[in-house]
Amino acid sequence: MRNWAIAGVAVAAGLLGAGVYSRQTARKAERLVPMDGRIVEAGPYLLHVTEQGHGRPLLLIHGLGAQLRSFAQEMVDELAKDHRVIRVDRPGSGYSPVLPGGSQHLTDQADAIAALIDTMELEKPLLVGHSLGGALSLHVAMRHPDKVGGLALIAPATQPVVDVPEVFRGLMVPLSLTGLVSRTVAVPLGMATRDKVLREVFKPEPVPADYLVAGGGALALRPGNIEAACGDLQLAQIDADAMVERYGSLKLPVAILYGRDDNLLDPAVHGEKTAGEIPGARLTLVEGGHMLPFTQPLETALWVRSVLPN
Repeated sequence: MRNWAIAGVAVAAGLLGAGVYSRQTARKAERLVPMDGRIVEAGPYLLHVTEQGHGRPLLLIHGLGAQLRSFAQEMVDELAKDHRVIRVDRPGSGYSPVLPGGSQHLTDQADAIAALIDTMELEKPLLVGHSLGGALSLHVAMRHPDKVGGLALIAPATQPVVDVPEVFRGLMVPLSLTGLVSRTVAVPLGMATRDKVLREVFKPEPVPADYLVAGGGALALRPGNIEAACGDLQLAQIDADAMVERYGSLKLPVAILYGRDDNLLDPAVHGEKTAGEIPGARLTLVEGGHMLPFTQPLETALWVRSVLPN
């Protein structure tokens, strides 16, 4: 019994230490990547947004485990020459708090984005969604078709994923445990494997030296962001089949951009297959990997401008 008691004390001490380390890491990340924009109250939702430029509205929605800086400033500057460019932290990511009730279903996130469109008086914006942000953009278009002018999807997650990429398997923690795990062991483990994960995410392109700050990557290893990413990934998987079933009903312009050597999502499945299932969808393949909005910001911005609906 005494040995069990000692072991219990050791485990508790370890979890306490991991919790302290996690909080310190989060504070350091927030000093490196402070809030860039403002919090918009859109009905019951609170969303962190940045805004730049004037003209036709573009709403940029980032992917899994990221935040709005993953759309590089060079990309925003180019588009803002003649457009009103809004970047948003998805609920639970970056500086946007989780949705009321804590849901991470993309259907519920879509309702928050629709409320943001109304609050900011965006007239049928083009949704520019990267990776999981592409899946969210599709959900917005399906649930609120009257609010969206078109979709520009960059390396989007558009089909059920049979095998979760190895770098994201740590996010497959049972959802009932994500709160505990994210506030204790997840951050230390994430810091230990961060460089390897980033190499896989950017592969075959090199990881930009400034990504942790300029791309907001440092914020990914905060406990709340990890917990949200677990829900984002797992619930998106659950909802994927229902999303795909509705592709034939989409009646707005859709364009898809993919890097031929994307290391996370298969362009043939998430690009070519999906483009064939959405009426009138156009697919563009380029040399590169998954993180085109950060590794090729100017080229990606020019693609967005080229696919804008008339």
